[in-house]
Amino acid sequence: MSALDTVAVATEDPNREQPWADLGLKADEYARIREILGRRPTSSELAMYSVMWSEHCSYKSSKVHLKQFSEIPQETPAGRMLAGIGENAGVIDIGQGYAVTFKVESHNHPSYVEPYQGAATGVGGIVRDILAMGARPVAVMDPLRFGPLDADDTHRVLPGIVAGVGGYGNCLGLPNIGGEAVFDPSYLGNPLVNALCVGVLRHEDLHLAKASGEGNQVVLYGAKTGGDGIGGVSVLASETFDATGPAKRPSVQVGDPFMEKLLIECTLELFQAGIVAGIQDLGGAGLSCATSELASAGDGGMHVDLDLVPLRDSTLAPEEILMSESQERMMAVVEPGDVEQFLAICAKWEVDATVVGEVTETGRLQVDWHGERVVDVPPRSVAHDGPTYQRAFARPDAQDALQADRAEALPRPVGGEELRATLLRLAGSPNLCDKSWITDQYDRYVRGNTVLAQPSDSGMVRVDEETGLGVSVATDCNGRFAALDPYAGAQLALAEAYRNVATGGATPLAISDCLNFGSPEDPGVMWQFAEACRGLKDGCLALGVPVTGGNVSLYNQTGETAILPTPVVAVLGVIDDVERRTPTGFPAAGERVVLLGETREELSGSEWAHVVHQHLGGTPPVVSLAHEQALATVLQTAVGLVSSAHDLSEGGLAQALVESTLRHGVGVSVSLDGDPFVALFSESAGRVVVTVPEADLDRLTALAAQHGVPTTELGTTGGGALVVDGQFDVDLELLRDTWTRTLPDALGA
Repeated sequence: MSALDTVAVATEDPNREQPWADLGLKADEYARIREILGRRPTSSELAMYSVMWSEHCSYKSSKVHLKQFSEIPQETPAGRMLAGIGENAGVIDIGQGYAVTFKVESHNHPSYVEPYQGAATGVGGIVRDILAMGARPVAVMDPLRFGPLDADDTHRVLPGIVAGVGGYGNCLGLPNIGGEAVFDPSYLGNPLVNALCVGVLRHEDLHLAKASGEGNQVVLYGAKTGGDGIGGVSVLASETFDATGPAKRPSVQVGDPFMEKLLIECTLELFQAGIVAGIQDLGGAGLSCATSELASAGDGGMHVDLDLVPLRDSTLAPEEILMSESQERMMAVVEPGDVEQFLAICAKWEVDATVVGEVTETGRLQVDWHGERVVDVPPRSVAHDGPTYQRAFARPDAQDALQADRAEALPRPVGGEELRATLLRLAGSPNLCDKSWITDQYDRYVRGNTVLAQPSDSGMVRVDEETGLGVSVATDCNGRFAALDPYAGAQLALAEAYRNVATGGATPLAISDCLNFGSPEDPGVMWQFAEACRGLKDGCLALGVPVTGGNVSLYNQTGETAILPTPVVAVLGVIDDVERRTPTGFPAAGERVVLLGETREELSGSEWAHVVHQHLGGTPPVVSLAHEQALATVLQTAVGLVSSAHDLSEGGLAQALVESTLRHGVGVSVSLDGDPFVALFSESAGRVVVTVPEADLDRLTALAAQHGVPTTELGTTGGGALVVDGQFDVDLELLRDTWTRTLPDALGA
């Protein structure tokens, strides 16, 4: 008998003990694999099923809830979807023959284990997803979540994660145009590293992941396959962290951004040559994913010889080659007559390329190693027909008490001095302070097409130099709102990202999402997840924006402590001419300051409650999606009329005034009606503060009235202080010092 566990051996030796549990499979899943194959799996087949049926790759706990996104029309008044859920990334028509592809994904658990490489390879993976659609990647973003700023583990993971995001993206020459950095105790031991990439393509350049055409050749190109990342994100992101760390710690992938840069340029030239029949990047689950997904989406048959796979480590077993998540690798399907040209283009870019197999008509994925067959499976059973769990979910018993504990009942500042002290305390708090310590490590303007970047409300890049056509992207989520009411919290995340895109003057077109939650085995967590999905679906239906795709990240918890439910929403919008955009920040003295939207006494889940009282309770602000649409229309119509715009979110009006004054060092004097505390620190949704020349004030108020958007005149820009009439004033230098020193003081300048 051969020492190699072949299909023949598996047939003759059906009762051999196999380490299915160690690979993350459940007993019923292992039994199902045996049923599919009519025998026990070989060790190589077991490796493939284990990674492809993992939570990270198969969405086995979440897909029953994700199905409802298909109820959202793919063609909306705003934009037409050219590719959607199920592809590497969604693709949206933006006019003039251009399309944009974008997606946000997670690399959370690997970034806890190895912060630099975990974050770096998260960027690399999402860039390859965009590349695989036929697009040139043009920008990245990074929504991040950390534990408390003063925690030792935050000081361990944050610098490495930021360096990894910046190091990889900078080496690729991709501008980082925005994101978030949020601190909360629930993320201690489980930071969230979500990475977004945007790519641009012409309609005719769209490519899909499928292997069709009997006799077409399967080419593996890019970096060699090594032992790094064996079972990496596929297993690591499908496991709860215990109090001392992950139960399993496969090696985290190691990134090489210079190889990825060559891979990008090589792939784009291959597309231009018209010699790619199908393509797939090798990310989570590596060769197991690429081969099974390409075959399953195509004619259904593929033969691969693992002896032909270029290796960095000659000692790797076939199981390890199939599970390795080594980075910077792609797989293409190429017609036989085009192989020579394909290999020549790869050689020009110094990218290794090897024919490792071919498309067959067998309907099976067959893999050989040392002349023996080690895999013979129906590819769809690996890639698409994994288990589906109807996880139990139930509203937690404690939810009523949580919502009854309203922050509106907490003690408030009284008088001007206390209001002033509260404003300064919040401005310097970790979630509201200046994030330049992070963003200065990113190149935001490389490639010369960045129009807006952090700290603007949204990132914006020019797509076409001649016409000025551009796209805008924003990512948002308030996990505290989602904890108080996950349905409303998801809609508030959607509304804020939608509003941030509109604030710059763009028209929101579509969303991608990254749904970060705790263990799906907890019915309370699954209730949060189900409610967030329902909220997103209803919100997208109301706003007329489709879900193009995204990512689910579960098991984000340490022991029994789950993270705040964090459904990050990315909204992409289009703008006809980036020259006609609205910037963030007061531009000059003598402008009138106007609040669009209505302020209500809504303090639960707010930064004020979080920072001052360490309180979480009550119900989040009410969200009106009809109002958000009307507000967006006003903001888009008012481009060229208003001189600046900034949305109100965390920290309320007070923080919006802080950031608007400090952007260009232009002070402001405002008068507030009613309770000044509520006016300053409420976090009511659907609000934007704008500036407008005195002569255009009536035009703005008439435009807002036409669309039913309330307006409140607040005051006038100018001077060297932030002044609230009758209450307090703060010198801008003191304000800037308070706002900017928090991260450098905590992390080192």
